[in-house]
Amino acid sequence: MIEFHLDGRSGVAPYMQLIHQVRQALRLGLLVEGDRLPTVKDVAAQVAINPNTVLKAYRELEYEGLVTKKPGVGTFISGTLGDTSLSAHEPLRQELRRWLDAARAAGLDEESIEALFLSTFRTRSRTDTHTEEGT
Repeated sequence: MIEFHLDGRSGVAPYMQLIHQVRQALRLGLLVEGDRLPTVKDVAAQVAINPNTVLKAYRELEYEGLVTKKPGVGTFISGTLGDTSLSAHEPLRQELRRWLDAARAAGLDEESIEALFLSTFRTRSRTDTHTEEGT
């Protein structure tokens, strides 16, 4: 079962963070069709937010066709975001672990590693978008 967490420094609304975490878990194969999401009450208690915030996230996921609410039973994954499995990601995961080890060996802390990764990712994404538009 997924365990949600919130980053108060991210600038992203809490309900959107929950949605992104479900989407990410679906992409990575950590959640699959039929899996039950934690109850609204459990998520609200776990991450210390208003239950209405969790409801808003679950409603958005339902609108997107990713979950189905079964009254009295729970909220279940009903859609997917790809058919890749964790095993397909394993070579990339190993390479990323090596990169993380090298970054730590270079003296970077977690915040610096995250900042470096995100800035590189965003720069690369913008470069790829401009390259596609220019072709």
